[in-house]
Amino acid sequence: MSRGIITGIDIGTYQIKVVIAQENARGESRFPTVIGAGTAESRGVRHGYITNHNEVVRSIRLALDQAERIAKVKVKRAYVSIGGIGLSSVTSQGSVIISRADSEITQLDIKKAQEECEVQIPNAQIINRKIIHTIPVQFKIDGKVALGKPEGMKANKLEIKTLYVTCLEHHVNDLIQAVEEAGVEVEDMMAAPIAASLVTLNKSQKIAGCVLANIGAETVSIAVFENSIPVSLEVFPIGSTDITNDIALGLKVPLEEAEQIKMGMVTETIISRKKLEEIVYARLSDIFELIEAHLKKIGRNGLLPAGIIITGGGSGIETIEEIAKQALRLPSKIGYINIGGEVSENFKDSSWAVAYGLCIFGVNADEGPALGVGLQVMKRTKNKVIGWLKQFLP
Repeated sequence: MSRGIITGIDIGTYQIKVVIAQENARGESRFPTVIGAGTAESRGVRHGYITNHNEVVRSIRLALDQAERIAKVKVKRAYVSIGGIGLSSVTSQGSVIISRADSEITQLDIKKAQEECEVQIPNAQIINRKIIHTIPVQFKIDGKVALGKPEGMKANKLEIKTLYVTCLEHHVNDLIQAVEEAGVEVEDMMAAPIAASLVTLNKSQKIAGCVLANIGAETVSIAVFENSIPVSLEVFPIGSTDITNDIALGLKVPLEEAEQIKMGMVTETIISRKKLEEIVYARLSDIFELIEAHLKKIGRNGLLPAGIIITGGGSGIETIEEIAKQALRLPSKIGYINIGGEVSENFKDSSWAVAYGLCIFGVNADEGPALGVGLQVMKRTKNKVIGWLKQFLP
């Protein structure tokens, strides 16, 4: 594969998307230019996890072949997203007494506090799961919140609050195996909601506080941000396919036509506008109730100034912004991405956000200071995610 070529593979429930991008000349832009892209129907995937290994391998290969033909390069390595209902997060706290006689906090103290955090994770929330990201959310020195990293400051006691993004271990292993059987080495992995945030959220939204909601075919994933870092992540087993099924049942139309009706396309069937709106409203309300319940659980309901940013295939439904605004009592908007390159006209919608976000991760993973976030899936741990998460924003 040519130097400076980065590939992102997003294995979703509805589609597998591959983006091949080329790193720009140093100093020009931290966002790579798209030179090829491919899609394929996700066969053998359900709610984000693999149910038929061979079909998934074939689907990945189809999407890769399409992208390779456009880019005129052969993909050997790629960055892969991980999502689905196996993805979740848990917050834990740990503390240590400062070891040095002069009370100065060292990197060793921070490491010990982080290790204590991991020990404190309830067994029920970590059993059979692999830690994907380790994200320090808050530091306290002698009971007071410390801004930035506390290394070099003086205190008797250091406390750390950490967010752990986890996934069912066998889901991780199945995903890696499928990609590698498709002929591509997995360079590293990233939680899909975090990858999407790199191209759908701006710096001010992340600082003020927002929730990024990706409404996929069979899952809805959310990532909550405050002070530029993710503070919570969750995936719900419901998606836009449920809306399609409701329309098919309610209006007595085939699934294909129900999908067209859902997206506002003109069909031959005469439908009751009022009944359609009632069907769509009922299911979207269910989705936003789940999001509201999660925000309430973490104490953020009604308290995110930048509101909810909606992405994914389900974001194209009419009135979704207004329904979200009413249900969550937050500002609401549809997310969008801006991808450079000759093929950019093909990706105006945010469904490409994860695959392109992985390319941004790949280009910039070795730059900037690390802030303690590690991708602990692959052998070559990079420990670079949040170090550039604040910097490489649109």
